Amino acid sequence: MNRMIQHNEQFAAAAFGKQAAVFDAIYSGNTIVQYKRERVREAVMSYVPKGSHILELNCGTGEDAIFFAQNGYTVHATDISQGMLDKTATKVQQQGLNDKISFEQCSYTSLPSLPASKQYDAIFSNFGGLNCTNELDKVLSSFNTILKPGGVACLVILPKFCLLETLLIFKGKFKTAVRRFFSSNGRSAHIEGEHFTCWYYNPSYVKTILKDDFSLETVEGLCTFVPPSYIEHFAERYPRMFSFLKAAEQRLKSTWPWRSIGDYYIIVLRRK
Repeated sequence: MNRMIQHNEQFAAAAFGKQAAVFDAIYSGNTIVQYKRERVREAVMSYVPKGSHILELNCGTGEDAIFFAQNGYTVHATDISQGMLDKTATKVQQQGLNDKISFEQCSYTSLPSLPASKQYDAIFSNFGGLNCTNELDKVLSSFNTILKPGGVACLVILPKFCLLETLLIFKGKFKTAVRRFFSSNGRSAHIEGEHFTCWYYNPSYVKTILKDDFSLETVEGLCTFVPPSYIEHFAERYPRMFSFLKAAEQRLKSTWPWRSIGDYYIIVLRRK
């Protein structure tokens, strides 16, 4: 099992390393991706006061790290992909944010190796990065050693069921529509020709693992009404519908069942 986990991390690192060169070109102009980033950043800033020190997991090319650094936070950005970290380093240098952002190559399962003397005010993981491990229980359990009492974990995770994705079955996209079903053993994903495995986790799983040491602040559905970002150009083709769906999602994001059946959910927990 440990060997499989190690190999999956290597495969994921290779995949995202290859994508690093084109990641921003693919996603920076995607309106729905920008909507998702705004929603996630709003959630973080609602619970994490400015001046806080954030540990970011799966930082990618550093888009969120740079945003938070520019808005009064200090960020230690980590990623398993050296290619992604190289992109982050370039941006940090260009933006003159070296005093606000540090970074290192680190996998989720290596978090306990971070200096015990260095605790953070918040832990942040965006866009389903944590779905790349089947040891999420161990990752979550390590938060106690690296998060200050009263600190916040803000995680964006793919659940086991997405309503809009499932409805794609009526458009003949059967494989995409059912890919989260019966996924206890993981589902194969591929990026830039590299294959790795991802797993899906419901909010109840996260709450159960952390219930003894964390209290739940909120769970919000993300892309429950707004289509997933892989539905290309939806916002541009249907701007009025896009605005209507954003408003509906904002109104119902924290209510049952909408909070847990989106493409993602945002879960915020506070260490006791």
